[in-house]
Amino acid sequence: MSDQPQIGDPDVALESPQNAPPPRPPLREEPETPEPSRWHRALHEIVTGNAIISVLAVVLALVVGAVMIAATDSRVQETAGYFFARPGDMLAAIWDSVSGAYIAFFQGSIYNFNRPDFLTGIRPLTETLTFATPLIAAGLGVALAFRVGMFNIGGRGQMLVASAAAGWVAFAVDLPWGVHMAVALLAGLVAGSAWAGIAGLLKARTGAHEVIVTIMLNYVALYLVTWMLRTPGLLQAPGSNNPKTPAMKETAIFPDLLGAGYNLHFGFVLALIAVAVVWWILNRSALGFQFRAVGENPNAARVAGIKVPRMYVYAMLISGALIGLAGVSQVLGTVTTGFSSGIDAGIGFDAITVALLGRSTPIGVLVAGILFGAFKAGGFAMQAAEGVPIDIVLVVQSLIVLFIAAPPLVRAIFRLPAPGQGPRRPRPIVTNELRTGEEVTVK
Repeated sequence: MSDQPQIGDPDVALESPQNAPPPRPPLREEPETPEPSRWHRALHEIVTGNAIISVLAVVLALVVGAVMIAATDSRVQETAGYFFARPGDMLAAIWDSVSGAYIAFFQGSIYNFNRPDFLTGIRPLTETLTFATPLIAAGLGVALAFRVGMFNIGGRGQMLVASAAAGWVAFAVDLPWGVHMAVALLAGLVAGSAWAGIAGLLKARTGAHEVIVTIMLNYVALYLVTWMLRTPGLLQAPGSNNPKTPAMKETAIFPDLLGAGYNLHFGFVLALIAVAVVWWILNRSALGFQFRAVGENPNAARVAGIKVPRMYVYAMLISGALIGLAGVSQVLGTVTTGFSSGIDAGIGFDAITVALLGRSTPIGVLVAGILFGAFKAGGFAMQAAEGVPIDIVLVVQSLIVLFIAAPPLVRAIFRLPAPGQGPRRPRPIVTNELRTGEEVTVK
């Protein structure tokens, strides 16, 4: 029997060239869309980052502040009575009130164009930096505690204790110039550090929450310093019944940076040095790495061999020293004629806002501190020149905190993409060519 296949065999018929299925047409892939450019990726990182939220929060707060300025202006209220008859009058009044207020704000915080020369015109900027000096120092202290996962809201107490220690050395001790200033500065830093260290030690040893402890320590420091200010021989000025210290001695006062005509003093230089030191600690030192590890996940840091309780103590000690620097700047640089229990001037709580606005980064705190210093300097100019209530500035500061605490709200208002959403790349289009010349698109 022959091994050759028979023609009538059905298997052979299926495999014959005449009955074989036609080959599949080749797939043609359209050229891929090029990847986003470097500038496109950079822009996407900006609009999805945290820094843009801080900037837009300030913009939104200023817009709301403009609405409040217009609403409280007497001319705007008067023209609103006949708005439908002459709407242009009300719009002009709104423009005059808002623009006048913000121009006064600029001239009171940055540069006054009405001054005859540059040296006197730049004086508002020096006032802004003077107001910003304690805000930067205290903001750094709060921000460093934030990075370790701690909420240090005891800035008021730490400033008061540091001011009392530095002030006592400044008016009660006789030392040569330079040495006197250094000893008073060191006394303030040590006092602020020790006062904050109480909260860190209690958290490390007993697990006590630092928020409750620092709040209570604020009251303890306030009443302690108030008692010392009313007690002769401690902080009260000799021969006076007022709860106020004597003036600081000249050998302990911070020198002026730009001369006697300006209030900017050496404390601003110390604040800049503190910014550099905190940046180095957080980003270049082993201690800063441990701080950040504990702040991200204390349990994982503990498993990795980091002594978490010790980090809490170290963080509060450094945080208290930085906030103490703010108190020292007040008594040795800004208020050198003697101080009372209000020497903190709300800086301890404003520092929390500065740290939040600066995203707990040293450079961010520096910028936020200068911005809030401008609010303080420009707010008084707005009130004096345009009659704008100073409370509006406080409302603007509060709104900044509100918007920073609600990033989804800011992103929704400005239609920004979510942080985790990357730049979209269109998928390639593949076409299947048929023999008839038609194309079937596969997406």
